[in-house]
Amino acid sequence: MSRSALWFVAALLLLSASADPALAHTVGAAGAGLVEGFLHPLGGWDHLLAMLAIGVWAARLGGRAVWAAPAAFVGGLLLGAILGTTGIELVAVETGILASLVIVGLLSALAIRPPLAAGLALVVLFGLVHGHAHGTELPETAAPVLHAAGFVTASMLLHFNGVALATAARKMALPLLPRLGGGASAAAGVLGLLLG
Repeated sequence: MSRSALWFVAALLLLSASADPALAHTVGAAGAGLVEGFLHPLGGWDHLLAMLAIGVWAARLGGRAVWAAPAAFVGGLLLGAILGTTGIELVAVETGILASLVIVGLLSALAIRPPLAAGLALVVLFGLVHGHAHGTELPETAAPVLHAAGFVTASMLLHFNGVALATAARKMALPLLPRLGGGASAAAGVLGLLLG
């Protein structure tokens, strides 16, 4: 394995290791403002992997999808957060979050390229369930606008880190790495569904 491939794998492992397992939905955090909102997507493996996986898949699609998929996710994320904070229920939110890992992981691993509109609709749906989880678990002491600005910023950064990792793998002629990353995301989602 080349030196650049080792750096790529090390970066993936570091990102994966930085998230605490099953702590993505901390209810009742004190003073949930901008910083807490920013840290929320980074605090659980399910959110972190889903957003990286969407970035990787967007890079594999190329073209307009590189910016449109992250933007579509954030649109769904904000809509879901609004629904969650207003008390509108969605069914099977946690299942939807884990299913997003499985589906986006498989799309990336198998290099599936649906029409852009269909892919974006799927990403909006995934953003909706992730956002709903953020919205329903927003502490009462939160500053909702600042909290939302924080988790939107972190989400976009995670998406673009996924894009950067997939782009780096392509430039290093390592096309198997995004496929393996997609497979790992899908496997993590399946494991979460089985253990949940």
